[in-house]
Amino acid sequence: MNILITGGAGFIGSNFIHFVLQKRPEVRVVNVDKLTYAGNLENLEGIQNHPNYSFEKTDICDHQAIERVVEEHAIEAIVNFAAESHVDRSIMGSAEFIRTNVSGTQVLLDVARKSGITRFLQISTDEVYGSLGESGLFTEQTPLHPNSPYSASKAAADLLALAYHHTFSLPVVITRCSNNYGPYQFPEKLIPLMIANALNDKSLPVYGDGKNVRDWLHVQDHCSAIDSVLREGEIGQVYNVGGNNEWANIDIVKLVLKLLGKPESLITFVQDRPGHDRRYAIDSSKIRRELKWEPEYTFERGIRETVEWYREHRSWWENIMSGEYQEYYKRMYGGRKKLVG
Repeated sequence: MNILITGGAGFIGSNFIHFVLQKRPEVRVVNVDKLTYAGNLENLEGIQNHPNYSFEKTDICDHQAIERVVEEHAIEAIVNFAAESHVDRSIMGSAEFIRTNVSGTQVLLDVARKSGITRFLQISTDEVYGSLGESGLFTEQTPLHPNSPYSASKAAADLLALAYHHTFSLPVVITRCSNNYGPYQFPEKLIPLMIANALNDKSLPVYGDGKNVRDWLHVQDHCSAIDSVLREGEIGQVYNVGGNNEWANIDIVKLVLKLLGKPESLITFVQDRPGHDRRYAIDSSKIRRELKWEPEYTFERGIRETVEWYREHRSWWENIMSGEYQEYYKRMYGGRKKLVG
């Protein structure tokens, strides 16, 4: 099978490419990535010359270019990871999120329809469901209630994909995952940011009271779930993918400091971001029941391996955290008021 993977130089996309090339020797992968700030070809080091891999530097909003790639490589399935994905950046400016996440998805859907694609897998997020109270879980039937420009753009893309299935019988499947962590994650996200700052003995900025809760899923477990849905998921269905592993942000930060032997005095509470969802938690019983998928990583194992990966790959994230990222970091945290307590 020839698979087009969009956003394959990003965090989850690159991990999935590594996963597929290792586990599925019959699959040929074509990676399309615009190489924005979060796209890094270093994530794919070691596979550039793999016989079943090729790369196309292309914007998913470029209809003509996507059509050419699909035709030239005889693409049979599309897995759409390509997205602007950071909530904070969407609050600073939403235009690029609408362009890539909505209009880009529409281009892919149109090309898929015209080309007779056998499967279109839209990679989404649990953030489209909004925020939970102290109890309860998101199921596939939970109404969509996105609370940030980022999650609104992802919800729009999901609905568009499902509309193409309903209207044009396009073979669409959607996965919605909880917070991922693991190697190659851009250091604007919580876990790699905390690890990098702790290794540099810099302050660790924590929003609000730090008690926002997320369900954490190792990226390798997410990749195995995507692989299962790509091969066996029912057309027109949505599958939630979660780790059943809830942690408050502040407890994650303290655990990272403990694993690195760093003091909790590095923690700095900063003014909360606007509209910060309090809690996410995923019910992934559907994919477990129907596709027999199970996560393999315990959080204890996963977080230790992740901390070690960032410790051992210091040059990878130091290169990323220079230049444009420093300006972004100053905008996000430099002007935020420190909170007492």
